[in-house]
Amino acid sequence: MRLEHKHTAEAIRRRLLDGNKPNYLRDWVYGGIDGAVTTFAIVAGVVGASLSAKVVIILGLANLVADGISMAASNYSGTKTEVDDLERLRAMEYRHIAVDPDGEREEIRQIMAIKGLEGETLEHAVEAITSDRERWVATMLFEEHGQSGTVRDPMRSAIATFIAFVICGAVPLLPYVLLPTDMAMPVALVMTSSVFFAIGSVKSRWSLNRWWLSGLETLGIGLAAAFAAFAIGYLLRGWAG
Repeated sequence: MRLEHKHTAEAIRRRLLDGNKPNYLRDWVYGGIDGAVTTFAIVAGVVGASLSAKVVIILGLANLVADGISMAASNYSGTKTEVDDLERLRAMEYRHIAVDPDGEREEIRQIMAIKGLEGETLEHAVEAITSDRERWVATMLFEEHGQSGTVRDPMRSAIATFIAFVICGAVPLLPYVLLPTDMAMPVALVMTSSVFFAIGSVKSRWSLNRWWLSGLETLGIGLAAAFAAFAIGYLLRGWAG
């Protein structure tokens, strides 16, 4: 059976020294799916309302810029909140260790006891962890507060979301820019469906789902949103016209 990485002593040493790096896949998938869904939903809604191709392009471009910036800003704020919360908890643990080291040491002791350590082994583990303040704080952050030591950069998260949003969101508009109006919608449907399926297939590399199943799942989500927008536009076409 092929494993994801080698387990020789040298390979393990290099991997541990490299540490855990932030993964921005979530931001790319988040922005890509939302960009394709919202833009294609606008296209479907306008087509359902029997409005002109110019309206499709205008509303689609407005969505790419405005919603793309909004998504990026929201992701920046959300990620920044996570970073700020981690720093708040880190400062709190430093303060607790300085003011009540015995109490914090007892917390470490009980955490290690829950993991099955006891007797001298438990005391040696407590001593090893609490002998270094950075290691002590890192252990408390992970064990007590469930915080990972790996944090994403808020600006990189925002940029990844915006770029993915614009690239994937532009796909439903391209046929209306390059093709006659009567051909644009079917081509936009095929192209956007391909984007949905591709995003789902790619993200399956980081999950246990099969690539085609993940692709179909994302495709279904996107088409459901587009169908809802088309239905609303169709029902309100008389009012819009």
